Amino acid sequence: MRGAYGRFGVLCCILCLTGLFGCGWQEEADAETVTASASVPADEASEEDDEEAAETPLEEPKMPEKEQDGGVLEFVDVYGEQYRVQIEPQVKKHPYHLSAFVRKGDRLSYVGDASYESRIGVDVSYFQGEIDWEKVKNDGISFAFLRVGYRGYEKGGLRADPKFADYREEAAEAGLDVGVYFFSQAVNEAEAREEAEFVLDALQGCKLQLPVVYDPEHIVGREARTDALSREQLTANALCFCETIREAGYEPMVYCNMLWEAYELELDRLADYRIWYADYEALPQTPYHFSFWQYSNTGTVDGIQGNVDMDIEMIPTDGL
Repeated sequence: MRGAYGRFGVLCCILCLTGLFGCGWQEEADAETVTASASVPADEASEEDDEEAAETPLEEPKMPEKEQDGGVLEFVDVYGEQYRVQIEPQVKKHPYHLSAFVRKGDRLSYVGDASYESRIGVDVSYFQGEIDWEKVKNDGISFAFLRVGYRGYEKGGLRADPKFADYREEAAEAGLDVGVYFFSQAVNEAEAREEAEFVLDALQGCKLQLPVVYDPEHIVGREARTDALSREQLTANALCFCETIREAGYEPMVYCNMLWEAYELELDRLADYRIWYADYEALPQTPYHFSFWQYSNTGTVDGIQGNVDMDIEMIPTDGL
């Protein structure tokens, strides 16, 4: 798709596919029904990509010898489509040892590297329905990212997630650290700023332990108002959202996957912000730095009905 055929050819190919996380098209009432690891937190839709149960370190994928020095990266999307892109030497690389990621069922940990600790969390929206957060906490979940709201991909209306207020209160009472995210369909900086202000209004100054996340995504199988946006505009939107959030005293973060890192965002311009990386392959394919990794959309957690997105946080032991 993109690596060989260019941005517009890729978008045409993507739009011809059915929605990867198809939970049924609900016009704009559900802006997050689409996209792949190429574009989504998959919480708003049906789940796929079963994870293999294993208790031993995972086999490291073949990476180019010079990946840290501007070499060539080969990766796949959730459809198995292969890409080959030049690694950007000016963008900060992650220091993680891939062999240190260890799975046990759908739980992931990072072991054997004294530089980092890890913990497991989930990200949810109203699609998860009623959640027993005490059970979630007791099942080993330390944190949760909650959807605040979203912008419609056709008409561009802003909507709140109906479960956000309840989730925030109940997750906090259960002792989980909480962050939030907004599903963006902004077409310019003015709309990105509007989205950030929407989030701030919903938060009402409440304390968060984790970042406020900007979540831009493409819509698979439907025409969307963001289809023709350039990489420069998508990056400008992300910067505007993040700057507005930071000015209000919260920490911003950007959600993306390898496709967005390779083709849709100028990562060097986003160097001031942490990354929440999405990838359902056995190991992260990105050479770039990330703080959170959404590694599965088929997790099972006590207290949550059905599948749920699973995330691992990478915590430097030196406190940086």
